[in-house]
Amino acid sequence: MLITGGRHPYLGKYKVGFMNDGRVTALDVSYYNNAGSTSDDSILVVEVGLMNMDNAYKIPNLRCKGTACKTNLPSNTAFRGFGYPQAAFVTETCMSEIAIKAGLPSEKVRELNLHRGIGQTHLKQEIDARTLIMCWNECMEKSSYHNRRLAIEEFNKQNYWKKKGLAIIPMKFPIGSIVKFFGQAAALVHIYLDGSVLISHGGVEMGQGVHTKIMQIASRELDIPISEVHVSETSTGSVPNTLVSGGSLGTDVNGMAVKSACETLIKRLEPIKEANPKGSWKDWVKEAFLQSISLSATGYFRGFGREMNWDKGEGDPTLYYVFGVACSEVEIDCLTGDHKNLRTDIVMDIGCSINPAVDIGQIEGAFVQGLGLFTIEELKFSPQGVLYTRGPAQYKIPAVCDVPEQFYVSLLANAPNPHAIYSSKGVGEPALFLGSSIYFAIKDALTYARKERGMSELFTLNSPASAEKIRMACGDKFTNMIPRDEPDTFVPWAINI
Repeated sequence: MLITGGRHPYLGKYKVGFMNDGRVTALDVSYYNNAGSTSDDSILVVEVGLMNMDNAYKIPNLRCKGTACKTNLPSNTAFRGFGYPQAAFVTETCMSEIAIKAGLPSEKVRELNLHRGIGQTHLKQEIDARTLIMCWNECMEKSSYHNRRLAIEEFNKQNYWKKKGLAIIPMKFPIGSIVKFFGQAAALVHIYLDGSVLISHGGVEMGQGVHTKIMQIASRELDIPISEVHVSETSTGSVPNTLVSGGSLGTDVNGMAVKSACETLIKRLEPIKEANPKGSWKDWVKEAFLQSISLSATGYFRGFGREMNWDKGEGDPTLYYVFGVACSEVEIDCLTGDHKNLRTDIVMDIGCSINPAVDIGQIEGAFVQGLGLFTIEELKFSPQGVLYTRGPAQYKIPAVCDVPEQFYVSLLANAPNPHAIYSSKGVGEPALFLGSSIYFAIKDALTYARKERGMSELFTLNSPASAEKIRMACGDKFTNMIPRDEPDTFVPWAINI
């Protein structure tokens, strides 16, 4: 922990113009990224943040700037979400404060500003957001949002030291590449005489299930049981010049490469199958060997042919978007700052899932990782740059007790994605940002507490919303004994490793 960098901390400052009904008309925002001692991926993290800072909202007039700041701390690097969570978090905070200023429910302001139908992003790229509003409406319905809001208001009236909060947060995560060469992939497929199939591909399995989905793709293309399909460990000795497994592109690009190789093999076997239509898979393979037909093939996928033009400030780097909405309810203890994650409902549009069990597991895992980012994981340095949180005694990661007591994940039905293999969508990274719904639910609960104590509903709560920050934000005779200056500007920052 002393030498390893983590997710880039962000400081965001913004000015926003909006109408009385909560509709955003203009936004000017600046991001400052703590790069650490070397640039590493920091510039790219800033770029990804700038490209997707609008999150799920249509902002007619927008100016955004990003700066990677060199500091004397360990160099920060890539992490799940890659700049999107930090930038989108600032935008969501902006929406929350607009709601308070306009005297409107936060969910009304968010819904009013959502992308709808086919339109354009701030990069002048076309976006098809028809399934976004479907996710929003389904999440509102499945979470019983309005009934629970009434129940929370009643609970908060009757409890002074405990408060409940509720928040619903949308998400628009990009799947694509900033440069054209990024999305290429290759694969090598062997068929053996016993009918078994061995696949080598460029994707790195890190628990996200890419090997499982690759096996399913090969099984479907070759029309054989998945028990006959095997995947070898990733090696540049088998598949050279592989690219990073990131951006939730693993199955999209490597799956297309495997599909290409399997199609080549099936084409070679077609004459044999036509000559013996009643034969088995093993019969066809043996006959192909006897006829000296190659049972090995490479597959290649060139990528998406899309990229960003930074000179013009526009481009089409995104192939498609993953949409999702999360509604979370929490209960805070105003005396200790502790909080409980009571319930979370998530609705995600991930196209036609290749493996729903894997995808739901990825959504759940990403969400819990996200709630760690936004509520409990915090690195603390001394003024001289010495890390104080250097072990599990000081640095807390999510545990079983942090998973919402009620946790429901739904996949949006009838939403095929024409841009990826088998109409699916990438799912590894997007749902991490939905963990911020826990943070905003905490902030909602704090708003009730502060209002009851005669304090301003507009206040700064830096991420992560740790127990200390929750306790200090509540405000009472004890916290008033501690001198502090409340900054006028919102200063969001988040750290994860």
